[in-house]
Amino acid sequence: MSELCEEIERLGKGIGNVNRYRVLESLMQGPRTVGEIVKTVKLAQPAVSQHLKVLKTSDLVSDERRGQEVYYSVNVAYMAKLLQKLATGVDKCPRSGK
Repeated sequence: MSELCEEIERLGKGIGNVNRYRVLESLMQGPRTVGEIVKTVKLAQPAVSQHLKVLKTSDLVSDERRGQEVYYSVNVAYMAKLLQKLATGVDKCPRSGK
């Protein structure tokens, strides 16, 4: 599997859950702490933390420590790069079932 196909797979895993998409949607408003995300998406803190872990693994979210707080934000640079790759290279991914 090519690198692009693997990135597409990670993207799918990252946004393949409505709650993770809601977390991303919250972060589109700007950097937020876990507590702020919890209030926005109305999920328990452990659930938000697990969703953030998956989003970080998928490179869709980055974090930055500021004192004792950790702020999460959308990894815009990665997403823009991925979208550019998708626009030029999606035809290079093997299609399953064909």
